[in-house]
Amino acid sequence: MSSNAALLFQGAIGVIGLVAILLFGIPVLHVGPGLWPSIFLGTVGAALTYAALLLLTRVPGLFPENLERQMQGLYDFASSYSPAVLILLSLLAGVGEELLFRGAIQGWLITKTDPVTAVLAASVLFGLVHYVSFTYFLVATGLGMVLGAAYLLSESLALVMVWHALYDMIALFCLLRFPRWFGVRVVNSGANRPHE
Repeated sequence: MSSNAALLFQGAIGVIGLVAILLFGIPVLHVGPGLWPSIFLGTVGAALTYAALLLLTRVPGLFPENLERQMQGLYDFASSYSPAVLILLSLLAGVGEELLFRGAIQGWLITKTDPVTAVLAASVLFGLVHYVSFTYFLVATGLGMVLGAAYLLSESLALVMVWHALYDMIALFCLLRFPRWFGVRVVNSGANRPHE
């Protein structure tokens, strides 16, 4: 997928979320504790969530299948883009996906059901949209539940946007900088070229 198509896709998710919020009059909780506390808490949340997930992947047998294949695919995808594009993709994913899944879907479900059902349903949908394998679905659903609970408790969509965007940035940076942590094989195409 070209960088323009990837950026357009992530941007479109946010537009869909925003249109749904406006069209259906879904109440959105903007900045709960305030903008700066939301940014700070989102940053801390992203770092702690990523660290916890990294530790959980080290527990033998915890996940029903090996994540190495998914990490290899993600590495191949991410390594085809420039750092600027990856940062933009992370920002658009943080803003757009949170507008759609926490703002629109979870927000609408809260008006129709109870908060726990809303968080669970929005999280499962989030996991399904990120489905690459059953394990990846579980990880994405778990992250969705963490973000959904954070949104519910903080009443700050800004907080979960920051959390999600920084989580993606940290995950991509670690994957590209330390691929062997994830069992990723890096093929150096320059090493196969004959010396001149």
